[in-house]
Formats: sequence, structure tokens, C-alpha cells
Amino acid sequence: MKKTMKMLGWAVALSTLAAFSGFSLVQNTGVLRGAVTDASGAPLPGVALVLTQAGVKAELKTQSDEKGAFVFSGLPPGNYELRAELAGFKRLVRKGLAVRPGQTTSVNLKMVPGALHEEVVMGRAEKSLEGGVTGGVVGGVMPARAPYPTDHSREFSTEEYDRIAELRFLSAIDNPLSTFSIDVDTASYANIRRFLKSNSLPPKDAVRIEEMVNYFVYGYPLPEDDRPFSIVTEVSSCPWNPSRRLVHIGLQGRKIPGDKLQPSNLVFLIDVSGSMNAPNKLPLLKSSFKLLTDNLGAEDRVSIVVYAGAAGLVLPPTPGDRKEKIIDSLDRLQAGGSTAGGAGIELAYKTAAENFLPKGNNRIILATDGDFNIGLSSTGDLVRLIEEKRDRGIFLTIAGFGMGNYKDSRMEQLADKGNGNYYYIDSLLEAKKVFVDEMRGTLFTIAKDVKIQVEFNPAKVKAYRLVGYETRMLRNEDFADDRKDAGELGSGHTVTALYEVIPYGSKEQAPGVDELKYQQTIIKPEAFKLPELLTVKLRYKEPDGDTSRLISRTVVDSGLSPEKTSDDFRFAAAVAQAGLLLRDSEFKGQASIDDVLDLARGAKGKDKEGYRAEFIQLMELYKLIRGK
Repeated sequence: MKKTMKMLGWAVALSTLAAFSGFSLVQNTGVLRGAVTDASGAPLPGVALVLTQAGVKAELKTQSDEKGAFVFSGLPPGNYELRAELAGFKRLVRKGLAVRPGQTTSVNLKMVPGALHEEVVMGRAEKSLEGGVTGGVVGGVMPARAPYPTDHSREFSTEEYDRIAELRFLSAIDNPLSTFSIDVDTASYANIRRFLKSNSLPPKDAVRIEEMVNYFVYGYPLPEDDRPFSIVTEVSSCPWNPSRRLVHIGLQGRKIPGDKLQPSNLVFLIDVSGSMNAPNKLPLLKSSFKLLTDNLGAEDRVSIVVYAGAAGLVLPPTPGDRKEKIIDSLDRLQAGGSTAGGAGIELAYKTAAENFLPKGNNRIILATDGDFNIGLSSTGDLVRLIEEKRDRGIFLTIAGFGMGNYKDSRMEQLADKGNGNYYYIDSLLEAKKVFVDEMRGTLFTIAKDVKIQVEFNPAKVKAYRLVGYETRMLRNEDFADDRKDAGELGSGHTVTALYEVIPYGSKEQAPGVDELKYQQTIIKPEAFKLPELLTVKLRYKEPDGDTSRLISRTVVDSGLSPEKTSDDFRFAAAVAQAGLLLRDSEFKGQASIDDVLDLARGAKGKDKEGYRAEFIQLMELYKLIRGK
């Protein structure tokens, strides 16, 4: 017995050495990896996978990740049987899978809906690849999933993200004005969380820093006058480049009591195409809309429009207190067919217009993975339709679901043009945040076409850079142009923006232009006497107004040290710094994940909702994934 235990101990030690040092023992083992999809080719996450070897009683278990991928490594050569199980699908058994030493065997599994009886498939694996065996079995325990994304796991991904060209430093004397539309979307942060929780890094262009920063609740003071929002500012050293300054600008929207909120005419526009046939798509979508339904009243109206190969009205306008009828309509939805998104949007707007509330909130809530491919599918056509309806008082909010064929770039653009918000729902907790905690505020707009314009004092600022907001930039002349659309602010919502500033007296080189031939740019002498670093100007319209109002505030840099700043300043700075790291930004300076964690931990504050604590956990996970 002792001899057996000693041999087992040596086996474990050698296995561990093989896994972590590339010891040649791995050349005598093989790898089985693959991916699980449904009948339409969409990835299936959370599939239970059980692997057994002929003649061996022991079982090895793992689970497909969010891209449907899985891996078993350190396998002794031989023939294997693989069993796949997922609620709502037939159990799939794949027999006769040959694993060879020093090779990677690849297998693709396609599961079909049905009861949990077995569907047995005989045959060999699709391919065996030479070399590159990684990982290993340590003490007979398999890792739950591949710790890093593999090329194979990405084979099934057709996700789309628009390229983000980061805003650069601009000379304050050559470019004194910076103008942008506010943004209170949060989809990017939830999507990043999805990637990190699946032990992989998000694509760089999935990282929109302003959406990360604006995901969180900040304790800005409520407005004390009749204006719809208050303005707060702070200035201190920049955490990722201490020789520079960081300017924090925050807006806090007025909170409207629940009993004074206007009734809503809502159209749930739901994608039930084949690509939505995954546990984290249509089933999660249904649960999310049920949460919203639970918070509607008798004066609210709900319609449900669905689209797949064609579009249809499955629930005519129904009072919000008839919850059983609304929920029953949601429960009966099933996924299948192609994606006639354009036809669905047209029918949803037609339904909203026919039941328009002149003194209410008229909004379409589109829930989809963004995969429009039949009918009115060009983004240009969709945008023109959405802009036309927006000008008639029907707004568009978009909630994204799932992964694999997720079309982030299109949904972000459509929500922007529809005077609405864009969310990504990766869990039922996120659905509660969006559809319960925040939706009433989202549905009640307190200010529309909100624009910010910052004028920098070139006697104090050599150069500046807006952190994020790349998709929200406006021309300087758009600021006073009331025909130019901009972002909306809902009841109780906050907006946060950050500028990184190079001080006037810095020895650091700043971007500039050649000397002009026909004119001369000079700084007014009085500018050197003013204590002002910059002036923040805001324009907004009342929800039913057409003429903008102006608010202006000057900002002075009083030399505040980081430890004297508010928790909100330091936490927003930590989130922005994390975004720079996730993007591997050329402007990340001295940013490090340890600095992000230290800053965030010290600025967590009361954190009633727990979102800041979750951010800290995600950054700890990011540190592990990066491996440094």
C-alpha cells in the first residue's frame, strides 16, 4: 500500500511538473478540445461535458465556456467517449474519439432541442493537430475550463465592434474648445465583465471608457435650483501620469418622485430568431422583461412585437397591471428562423405610433443579439427610420444579450440615434439593475440634447485629452446649434467625464501646428491673471422644448492632492485607468493593475449596491488572466 501511495505521489509530482514547466512527460499525453453549438451554429455555454476512456471507470468533467469552447488536456492515449448535456437539449454522446500522444484532437458538437434522451454519434474526431500540448491532469482533477482563450474557441465568434480611434492630446492654444454629447450608456462595462468572467480579455474596441466610468453610482449633490441637474468638478494629479492633472466633471440629474412619473407606452421588440436560441439569450431576455413588467402600473401600456423570418404583433397594447397576460405572452416565445430586424423595427414603431401618449413616455425596448440580416438591414436605412421616429417623440432603448454573434457596434449606434440608452444584459442581476433599479429613471427624461463644451485657458493648460467619448464628439459649432441631436439625461441619472491635462508650465512637449502665415494666435494678457483652468459650458433642452438653455461654470485648480479628493474622483479615476489597461492604450502612461486596485479599494465608500466591490473583484481576475 505504501509503495502504491509513493508511486501515486511521484505520478502527481511529474504531472504537476509537466503542466507548469513543459516537462517532456506531456509528449506522451494528448489534448481533446472543441466547441458546442446549437443547430443554428450559435455557441452553447454551460454545457456539462463528461469524458471517459474505454476500459477506465474514472470520469473527467468540464463545462463549455461562454463561447461554447472546452478543453481536456494531459490525456493518456486511447479511445474516448464524450457526453454533452444541457437542459432543453437532447443528450449528445460522441464515441470513438481517438487521442494520440503529443497531438491535439478537435471535435465539434452540435446539439438539438428536445428531451434529455441520448443521441449517439459514432465516428472519429474532425482533426488531430501535431504538437503544442499544454496543461495537464494534476492528481486526476481536470481544470473546469481552459484558463486562456484559444484560437479554436474563437472560430465560432462573429462579434462586431467598431474600431475606436482614441482621442489625442490637443494644444490648448490651437484647439481651445472640446465639445461632446453626454453618454449614460453602460453596455461596454457589462460586456467587459462577461469576457473577464469567462477567463478571457475583451477585444480592445469593446472597451469604451466613458461607459465603464458611467456604469457606477456617484454621490453628486442634487440640484438646488430649478435646473434639471447640478454640476460638480474636481482637479488633482493624474494617477497614471502624476506630472499631469486630471479634471473630473460630474452631472447629477434631478430625481422625480415615482407618483409624478408620466405613464409609459412601451413596445417590447424581441428578437426570436435562431441566433437567440441559447440560455443566455432568449430565456434570460424573458426573465428580464418579467422584472420590468412587475414594476408597471395600470396607466402603463405594453405591446410585444417579435421578429425572426417575419415580424408579428404577439401582444396588442395591454395595461401594465395585467401582468399575467404579459408574462404569458413572454413565456410562449420560442427562437427559430432568420433575422428580419428591419421589419420588426418598422412594426414596433407603427404600434407605438398608433398608441402614442401625448403626455407620456413612448419608447421601444429592443432586445437582441444585434444580428440583423434580412429585410431593412442596412445600418443607414435603420438609422434614418429611427431618427425620423425620434423626432416624433418615440425613443429607442436597446438591451443586448448573448455572445458569439453579438453586434455591439450596430446596437450602440442605433440607441444613440434613437434618443435612448444601450445596455448589455449578462445576468439576471444586471437585468434587475437595468429594468428595475434604473428603468423608471431612464423612461422619464428630464433633459434632452445635453451637450458639454469645455474652453481651456491656454495660460494654464498646455494640452488636454478627453478620456473616452470617442463616439460622442461634436463639432464646436454644434454646441449652439439647436438642430444638432445629443444625449438625454433621465431622472436621478449621473454623467461623469474626465480630462487629462498637461499644465502650461510643463516641460513636456505638446502637439501643435506650424506657424501660421496669415494670422497670429496670442493669449490675452488677462488670461495669465485669472485663476481659472477652464470653463465648463452646458446646453440642454426641456423634454418637450426646442430651444436650448445654457449653464456655465469656471474651474480652478487649487492644487488638491489625491488623498484630499472625494471617493467619487478617485474611483472614477481607477475605472478610467483600468479602461486604459484593457485597451492597452498608448496613453496609459504609468498605469498598472496594482495601482487600479489600490485606488479603487481606497475609494469604495459606502457602496450600497456592491458594484464597486464587484469592480475590484473583476480587476483581481483581470490581473490573474494577464498573469502579471
